[in-house]
Amino acid sequence: MRIGAHVDPANPLDAAAARGADAVQFFLADPQGWKSPATRPDADALRASDVDIYIHAPYVINVATLNNRIRIPSRKLLVTHARAAAELGAKALIVHGGHVTAGDDIAVGFDNWRKTFAYAEKEGGLPLPILIENTAGGDHAMARRFDNLARLWDAVGEFGAGFCLDTCHAHAGGEDLLGIVDRVKSITGRIDLIHANDSKDTFDSGRDRHDNLGSGKIDPELVVAAIRASGAPAIVETPGGPEGQSADIALLREKAGG
Repeated sequence: MRIGAHVDPANPLDAAAARGADAVQFFLADPQGWKSPATRPDADALRASDVDIYIHAPYVINVATLNNRIRIPSRKLLVTHARAAAELGAKALIVHGGHVTAGDDIAVGFDNWRKTFAYAEKEGGLPLPILIENTAGGDHAMARRFDNLARLWDAVGEFGAGFCLDTCHAHAGGEDLLGIVDRVKSITGRIDLIHANDSKDTFDSGRDRHDNLGSGKIDPELVVAAIRASGAPAIVETPGGPEGQSADIALLREKAGG
């Protein structure tokens, strides 16, 4: 079982060593911006490392939206980041499920996801797995509630889309963590990665605020149970820098057998 952390992109391998992490996740560009990733001087070292690399796509990407000025650049940026991530030997690219605006037909959002994968195929294909992540808030989100997740998978399952389960997002989004792995797998058939996060806020709050394991509103045993049941690698996206994340990684190793 591989357990790691989301880290600053400046020196991810040093960050992994400081945390005793088997894996790291980081951004390749400003998560709130539209710039393409720059060439990394540590690309060879990342490819050669025993540390598993995961890349998180920018938060601005929303391929579900009906707004052409966001959706079309989002598709292009997703493919660009996928190719840049593959160049570093990354295991996968994680992207949020996105949303439509109130008043829009949510069915079009699901179909826009299908069109995104079709677009990528026309552009030469995706060189690594794309993991769609469940999100915490929004009444018009593609992947907050699992009834919508089922509709999303009807649209994208045929393209081999992967899934990243965020425990904070599920809790804040109103999905019980008890038995969550079976519920997700009944929809997607897979869980490729777990974002193992506690939540500062109550169940179904819709608020995306991560906390260290055992410090928030989630019983850490439920997070551990999800990791065990899924058999997937885990990334902590928790506060506290090396100290806080090292403690979270140690807890998961002790409890989940990693």
